[in-house]
Amino acid sequence: MPLVAHTNLPTFTRLRQEGQSVLSPNRATHQHIRELHIGLLNMMPDAAVEATERQFFRLVGEANPIAQFYVHPFTLDALPRGEKAKVHIDAYYEPFEQIKQDGLDALIITGANVSHTDLAQEAFWQPLTEVVDWAYANVTSVLCSCLATHAVVQSHHGQKRTHMGDKRWGVFSHRVVDTRHPLVNDVNTRFDVPHSRYNQVTREQFHQAGLKVLVESEEVGVHLAVSRDGLRVVYFQGHPEYDTISLLKEYKREVNLYITGKRPDYPVFPDNYFTLRNQAVFNEYRERLEAAGAKGEALPEFPESLVIDTLDNTWHDTAEAVIGNWIGLVYQVTHHLRNTPFMEGVDPENPLGLVG
Repeated sequence: MPLVAHTNLPTFTRLRQEGQSVLSPNRATHQHIRELHIGLLNMMPDAAVEATERQFFRLVGEANPIAQFYVHPFTLDALPRGEKAKVHIDAYYEPFEQIKQDGLDALIITGANVSHTDLAQEAFWQPLTEVVDWAYANVTSVLCSCLATHAVVQSHHGQKRTHMGDKRWGVFSHRVVDTRHPLVNDVNTRFDVPHSRYNQVTREQFHQAGLKVLVESEEVGVHLAVSRDGLRVVYFQGHPEYDTISLLKEYKREVNLYITGKRPDYPVFPDNYFTLRNQAVFNEYRERLEAAGAKGEALPEFPESLVIDTLDNTWHDTAEAVIGNWIGLVYQVTHHLRNTPFMEGVDPENPLGLVG
């Protein structure tokens, strides 16, 4: 079943325009279908707040037919915000205190920009830890994306991420290494996932933390891992929520950083994303850009319009399937708990009844 537009958040209008089914609250009350309430802790920087919000709302809304989804976005006061983002957050996001009072079935935590090598020095560290501690005790499952994975693995398992030397970004092939886990049920054993990061938690670190690796790549390492019980915490290192154009927009931002002198070198292409023709278009643009800069002429326009319709998305269907499996598991556990006194018949350390 679809998302329920329980607020005036503009994302609901945008998703309707894309053709996604979004129920009004009045229509939702006439549906005799279980509700699931999912929190979205959006820690992304201002430029990506609304896009990230749409990406996760879209994935949740498309992922599973078993329930109506109420998604509750919130953020952390410790994150610096510009005026535009602050207006959006103040108008449409919920305070964490209200989230705690109302409760959630599941929680998604996005990535964030950082300025310190040690995540524990970030301004968001303590409030994020408080959210995670609350979620451990009160929420069926927490899904961590990229930086959130690194932060939770450090704060709760003592494993600090390591720098990979260079930025690894692009679209990479992955393999399911444990086909028995219900999170990857009916998912292709090989599939693509976008990544964009300088740091990683290695397979060895996940194992040392007592976590189980489900999906990994020979090129960029672990993508998907889970807590010992199989559901309490789900860890993504990649970005399956990305839109088709997300890496294009990121490449454009990197080029603009070069143009404005905020990075010394011209950015390399994201791996396995642009076709040879697209790379030729951008190489020609770079030549014209540098020639114009040397002559003091007006800079050419970034040629995204020449490539945007040729980009392929090779990851969304699998992302939708994994999120659908996750929501299905959350539903099974929460429905059982709400209808069975004192968790009768459910092992809190292994609510899915996993073997091995």
